[in-house]
Amino acid sequence: MIIIGVDFHPEFQQIASMDTDTGEFQEKRLAHREDGETFYRALAGQKVRVGMEASGHARWFERLVAELQFELWIGDAAEIRAKRVRKQKTDRQDAQLILRLLLEDRFPQIWVPSWENRDLRQLLWHRHRMVQARTRIMNQLQAVALNEGLRCKKRLWRERGRHQLESFLLAPWASRRRRDLLELLDRLNPTIAELSQAIEQEVEKCPEAKRLMTHPGVGALTALAFVLIIGKAERFPLWQASGKLSRSGAVGRVQRESATDGAHHQAGEFDPALPAGGSGAGDGAQPAGVA
Repeated sequence: MIIIGVDFHPEFQQIASMDTDTGEFQEKRLAHREDGETFYRALAGQKVRVGMEASGHARWFERLVAELQFELWIGDAAEIRAKRVRKQKTDRQDAQLILRLLLEDRFPQIWVPSWENRDLRQLLWHRHRMVQARTRIMNQLQAVALNEGLRCKKRLWRERGRHQLESFLLAPWASRRRRDLLELLDRLNPTIAELSQAIEQEVEKCPEAKRLMTHPGVGALTALAFVLIIGKAERFPLWQASGKLSRSGAVGRVQRESATDGAHHQAGEFDPALPAGGSGAGDGAQPAGVA
C-alpha cells in the first residue's frame, strides 16, 4: 500500500509518500493541476491512501482521488498542528508529519459530507446569497422612497406602493438607478421562488427533514440545512452508562440524567418511536469535526 501525506496549497502540494511493501520513501512538490494529475494517475490500480488537512480550494483534487478510487483521509488541522514537535514549520515538514501520523495510526480523521450532501448545500447557499442581494436592493429602494417623503415599509412592495415609487420625478441618474434596481428586484424574485420550491422538493425526499418540520417553527429551509450540516448520527460520540462522553477532548465530563429511566441516547440519533414533538438528541454532546 502507498501512503501519501499531502501539504495542500492552492497553487501546489508538497507530498511525502511511503510504500509499505517496499519501504520506498519519496518527496515531491507538485504544481496544480497538471503535475498533480500526472502523478496520481500514474498510481492508478494500486492501493493508495492520501491524507491531508481540511482546507479549501481542493474540490478538484478530491474528485480526482475519488475517480481513481483511492482512500482520502481529511484531518483536523488544529489537531495536526498540535502534534507538531518542532516550532519550525516548512511545507516538507508538514507533509512528513501527516505521513508519520498516517503510518502510526494517529491521524485525526474527520467526517466529510458526501458529494450529494455538498451539492445540496450549494442550493441552500445560492438561495441565501440571492436573498441577501434582494435585501440590499430593497433597502436601497426604501431609501429612495424615504428621500421622497414616502414611508410605507412593507407596503412599498405592494402594487400601490410600487406605483408611488415609480411615479416620483427624480434627477436623470437617480431615475436610472431606481429603474435598474427595480429590474434587478423583478429578476431576483422568481429566481428565489424557484430555489425555494427546489428546497421543498428535496425535503420531500428526506425523512429526517420531514420529521424535523413537525416541530413548531421549523420550516423546509431550516430542516434541510440542519440535516445536511449534522450528517450521519453515527459520527457523534456515544453516551456511556456513566454519563461521560466516550470520546475524550474538549467537552470534559458531562452527565445527563433522564427523568424517566436514565437512558442515554447517541447525539443526533433519530428514533422513530418518539412522538412528533419529542427529541432523540443527547443534550450537550460534542459535535464531530466537519471538513
